[in-house]
Amino acid sequence: MKKVAFITGGSRGIGLGIAEHLAKAGFNLAINGMRAEDAVKDVLIDLGRLGAEVIYCQGDISSTADRKAMLEKIRAYFGSLHVLVNNAGVAPKQRNDILDATEESFDYVISTNLKGTYFLTQAVANWMIEQRDSDLTFHSCIINVSSISATIASVNRGEYCLSKAGLSMATQLFAVRLGEFNIPVYEVRPGVIKTDMTAGVTAKYDQLIENGLCVQKRWGFPEDIGKAVAALAKGDFPYSTGQVIMVDGGMTLGRL
Repeated sequence: MKKVAFITGGSRGIGLGIAEHLAKAGFNLAINGMRAEDAVKDVLIDLGRLGAEVIYCQGDISSTADRKAMLEKIRAYFGSLHVLVNNAGVAPKQRNDILDATEESFDYVISTNLKGTYFLTQAVANWMIEQRDSDLTFHSCIINVSSISATIASVNRGEYCLSKAGLSMATQLFAVRLGEFNIPVYEVRPGVIKTDMTAGVTAKYDQLIENGLCVQKRWGFPEDIGKAVAALAKGDFPYSTGQVIMVDGGMTLGRL
């Protein structure tokens, strides 16, 4: 019987790269996104062609009701959940200096990137414990996709940096709490990844990368994140709970 993975924000960008590699690794998939199902129909078909059984869970992870409805749909369809990939995230609608940032923008970013993810993880963790209690051979894990912004300050998007720093601590908190149930929790921390979210700053980062921003002189791609997440989901790092996997081309290495 195939294991089931739930990927938030899994219909585009980094999330889609993760979904593709989990499908190739033999997982069935529940894909979350904000768009209507008709708008992602081709994506779901393509994932199915990789061998996965796929359902779409439309919803906003910042909404208590939507989180509950999505998990109920997964439970009703698959009956189990082995891997949660917390990938969904938003950027500020406007990049404002922290001296000018608004509470509205702060609440928008934090409610999705941190609060929504935190309480979705709580709900899934309790379900995973329930599944393990009824079957001691049940294995599961939780993977949080954060960002180098967890530790690198960008003063024109402070709310985003805070949300990712908070997610990094959430990884540690849940890793400690779920240790007794043998449910590892990991953080994957991407660097500069070429997606629709970075499309507006392509020229800027092309120049920075050319001038040595990263040790590996290229953009990161969704498939780079997908490969890392698939390795964790398959159980290739069983004794590394709470750890951060850097996927940033060496960008954050200290250099002289």
